[in-house]
Amino acid sequence: MENITYYIVILLLIIIGFVIVKRVASCLIKSIITILFIVAFVALYYYFFMSAK
Repeated sequence: MENITYYIVILLLIIIGFVIVKRVASCLIKSIITILFIVAFVALYYYFFMSAK
């Protein structure tokens, strides 16, 4: 059950990331910065779950 929750959250993060990038896509630099923040957030989330096990 824990794996299902993990995959649902990752899927939601990907969807939210695409929505954010689409909304700020007027400037390439803003898009790159947004993608970097999303990657950093996903990495922190991943390490949080790995340290909890």
